[in-house]
Amino acid sequence: MSLLKSPHNWFDESFAHLAKLYSERRLPHALLLHGMPGIGKAGFAKYFAQYLLCQSPQPQGLCGSCKSCELNAAGSHPDLYLLEPEEKGKQLKVDQVRGLGEFIYSTAQQGGYRVVIINPADAMNIASANALLKMLEEPGSETVLLLVTSKMGQILPTIKSRCQHVDCASPDQSDAVAWLRSEIDIEEDEAVNILNINRGSPEEALRYIEEGLNEHRAQVIRGLADILKQRRTVIEVSQSWQKLDLEMVLGWVYSLLTDIARSSACADSSILRQKDAHNMLSAVAKKIDPVRIFKLADKVQEERRGIMLRQNPNKQLLLECLLLEWAALLK
Repeated sequence: MSLLKSPHNWFDESFAHLAKLYSERRLPHALLLHGMPGIGKAGFAKYFAQYLLCQSPQPQGLCGSCKSCELNAAGSHPDLYLLEPEEKGKQLKVDQVRGLGEFIYSTAQQGGYRVVIINPADAMNIASANALLKMLEEPGSETVLLLVTSKMGQILPTIKSRCQHVDCASPDQSDAVAWLRSEIDIEEDEAVNILNINRGSPEEALRYIEEGLNEHRAQVIRGLADILKQRRTVIEVSQSWQKLDLEMVLGWVYSLLTDIARSSACADSSILRQKDAHNMLSAVAKKIDPVRIFKLADKVQEERRGIMLRQNPNKQLLLECLLLEWAALLK
């Protein structure tokens, strides 16, 4: 028998915990898998769902050869239900959630569990979340719901309280570098730099490479540098960023600011992690009180959180306000 293990080794501890609960017949009917974006939570949820459906599971992984594993490999297991928005970035509709009822209260076709993956769970609005509540309170027998999220703040307390939380650990740098290099041909130093840009998230780093986001990133770095050197105005830079994804831009700016703050607090430019902006960050860190930087970083993160909560700010105005504060740092 050739066991199939979890796709990411940084989930090994979480898997071992859940597998133990399963073997002891103590597995809760609803699990909320949460952690930072881009670490592979959806893949882990799918793997654990397949483990629950496997007819010969082992403590170390699923067997990979039973009928259920063959059905999962073909993407056609009748007892696995994936619930996700009809379009990426959109909300889960209440009718989609209500449609789960027929599945979770039916008899498993393979005679074991019925498993539902809801990804991302934070895509539920109040109506769709309320539609799920009854199912969480009165699930069908041998039914497990796996809710996946990177935005715990957007999950209703009533949903959180009915799930056992599974804190999905982020990979350490060596694991993330090894995984990224296994996915794409890249030198180790470059992998480290791109992971630092993407806050250590391996899947976000891969997306950064595959979608060619380095030019977008360079555009942001140039804009910030031009403002400090008075080559362009705040209005000109904010207008040049209009076609960029706002949440992505704010995430990059936040990382740059926290990098500056750490370097300033330690009076050590060697700890700067954003190598593509090293000279600018080092120059700012030497002149600015880290408290001022942290305050601006907090403001950027607050605006970013608002976007994640699906608030719809005036993009031009928001960027102008933040860039004015950036420009004022060296005055």
